Amino acid sequence: MNETKKAVITVLGLDRVGITAKVCTALAETNINILDISQTIVGGYFNMVMVDITNASDVFDETAEKLEKVGEELGMKIKIQHTAIFDAMHRI
Repeated sequence: MNETKKAVITVLGLDRVGITAKVCTALAETNINILDISQTIVGGYFNMVMVDITNASDVFDETAEKLEKVGEELGMKIKIQHTAIFDAMHRI
């Protein structure tokens, strides 16, 4: 069985209607499964998600570009990062 490849998606910007729908649609179109979704509003700013990228239909950089475009449409910043980055930070 293949190891699950995970990534963290951060959505930063002012809260508004439709953020979750647009991000989830982009992920579904790329065959990315949402493992955990935590929508936090801090000071009016929206934050988000952990995903499984094991079966993603796009390469990582293409997914990152797609999410950046969704962010531009929403007036937000959307970033995707491999969880390996966070794992490495905790080992230091």
